[in-house]
Amino acid sequence: MDLQLKNKTAIVTGGTAGIGLAIVKALTAEGVTVTVPGRTQAKLDAALTGLQNVKGIVADPATAEGAASLIQQVPATDILVNNLGIYEAKEFADITDEDWFNIFETNVLSGVRLSRHYFPQMLKKNSGRIIFISSESAVMTPPEMVHYGVTKSSQLAISRGLAERTKGTAVTVNTVLPGPTRSEGIVDFLKNISSAENPTPEQAEQEFFEKHRSSSLLQRLIESEEIASLVAYLASPLSAATNGAALRAEGGLLRSIV
Repeated sequence: MDLQLKNKTAIVTGGTAGIGLAIVKALTAEGVTVTVPGRTQAKLDAALTGLQNVKGIVADPATAEGAASLIQQVPATDILVNNLGIYEAKEFADITDEDWFNIFETNVLSGVRLSRHYFPQMLKKNSGRIIFISSESAVMTPPEMVHYGVTKSSQLAISRGLAERTKGTAVTVNTVLPGPTRSEGIVDFLKNISSAENPTPEQAEQEFFEKHRSSSLLQRLIESEEIASLVAYLASPLSAATNGAALRAEGGLLRSIV
């Protein structure tokens, strides 16, 4: 299927690994020219070397200075994918103010800062896509990381609020809710919360779904490419009727019908 994305431009935050990098690859495969901000040139080079139509920029949207630097270097874009995010397992009573501020600035304010600049431009030219990468944790707050769940819920509110401002235009704003998705970081996370001593990745994954995500219909980690394909569709003109939506790609983990 031709997603009609040739010659479009995109910014993908958190695009050097995991879901973000899979989104970069999916978009470039459709002819999109993608900008990826990153914290260091070494990390950008390691992730993006060999990819076509991709430009890495040293800038961290989790900081006001980094967002401003990115905007200065890339003043306009057709597609904005707010994927940058961090997570950690921590008892609620142990989550400090600094922890709250750090995760909120990274997961929420990074997308706010960029959307604040690019969204008005999209409305003015009557064309554009903003996509927030949230999580099933936005709906089902995980007790082992409440602060993460709060940031993912915040993304839903921001996305829907912006979508309300697109009425009568060709601009859309949507959110994707992935479930637990395979990455180097999540394998370490699953090992850390496993009850077994020195579990293999396979053992840690099996225990996670048995004890912590038993409602999952998939009963395995999602592959990054399985999320990226949905994001590529949302970035496409073909998805014009999908706006203000929270699209679930969480492996059937959430039991609600809507």
